[in-house]
Amino acid sequence: MVQDAPQTNTTPKPDSGIISQDAEAAQWSPEKVLAELPSRPEANSDSPLPFFHILERLKTTKREGWRRFGINHGESISDHMYRMSILTMFAPPSLASRINIQHCTRMALVHDMAEAIVGDITPIDPVSKEEKSRRETVTMDYLCNNLLGRVAGGLTGQDIRKLWQEYEDSETLESKYVHDIDKMELLLQMMEYERNQEGRLDIGEFTWVATKIVLPEIKEWADQVFEERRQFWIKIGKEPSWGTARR
Repeated sequence: MVQDAPQTNTTPKPDSGIISQDAEAAQWSPEKVLAELPSRPEANSDSPLPFFHILERLKTTKREGWRRFGINHGESISDHMYRMSILTMFAPPSLASRINIQHCTRMALVHDMAEAIVGDITPIDPVSKEEKSRRETVTMDYLCNNLLGRVAGGLTGQDIRKLWQEYEDSETLESKYVHDIDKMELLLQMMEYERNQEGRLDIGEFTWVATKIVLPEIKEWADQVFEERRQFWIKIGKEPSWGTARR
C-alpha cells in the first residue's frame, strides 16, 4: 500500500514484533523468504520459467491495508497493478502530449514487483521506510540478476530493473504520473469497497492519499471520485469520514 499514511492505528500484526532497524536488516533477505517456499526458483537459469513462477505470488498475495477493516478477500497485488496499467492508458490530452504512455503502462506493471517476495508492507507495520526500501531494492536485484540475468542476454531483466528504479526515484514526468495513478487506483478501490458494503464500511481515512497527488489532471479524477462518494453517502443518509482530504 501507499507509504507515509497518517498513523491512525499503529498496532502491529499479531505475528510481528517491534525490532531495531539493524535487526531488521540482519534478519530479512530474499534468500530466507525463498528458502521457506515449497519450491524454490532455480537461479541463473537460461529459462524465464523460474521468474514466471515467482510472479504467481503477486496474484495470490493480498493488499494488506484493507485487512484492518475486515476485507480479507480483497484485491491482490497484481489486481492493483493491472487496473493501474489500464488507467495509465487514459491520460488526458494535456498529459498524453507530454508523456510516453506505453512507458508508463510498463512501469505500472512492474512498480510493485518486489512485493512478490517482500510482501505488502503497510505504514502501520513495524518495518521502517528505509528497511522497506532496502528489502525491495535487494529483491529487485535478485529477480533481475539471479533469475533473469541469463535470460535473453539479461536485457529484459535490466529493462525491468531500470523501470522499477525510475518509479522509485520519482523524478521523471512519467514516474510522477504513475505515482499519481497508484493513488488514484487506491481511491477507486476505497470507494468500491464502501459501495459494495452498502455503507456498512467507512474507510474514509484513505482519502488522505488525494493530498499527495501532484498532477492537476489526476487531482481532477480524484475530485470526481470524492463527489461520487459524497453522493453515495448522502443517498444512504449517513455522514462519512474524510481523513485529511478536501471534500
